[in-house]
Amino acid sequence: MSYHRKPKHRKGRVKREHHLLQGIESLLNMVGEHPAVKSVIPGRIKSTIRGSKTELQYKYPTTSGLKYLAKSSGGVQEIFIVTGDTDSVIEHVQKVNESV
Repeated sequence: MSYHRKPKHRKGRVKREHHLLQGIESLLNMVGEHPAVKSVIPGRIKSTIRGSKTELQYKYPTTSGLKYLAKSSGGVQEIFIVTGDTDSVIEHVQKVNESV
């Protein structure tokens, strides 16, 4: 039995395996510009009933970096950031959120 997987590719430091929420791509590209960010990995999208402003919300540290939730109108998407300097990246993501 075989199945078809979507091809994986990168655009800068942002890995592309899943679709992205509307308005999130530019945020992820700005996060990926930080020198301590090795990779930005978006996860699956879950729909929500209420809309919200476009932002990245910090959840918790992981063994390889950080987990965020990307929120945009009608959806939530897990975002994993691979980094060795979590404090610097958290501060950078806060500045990115303030810029939108």
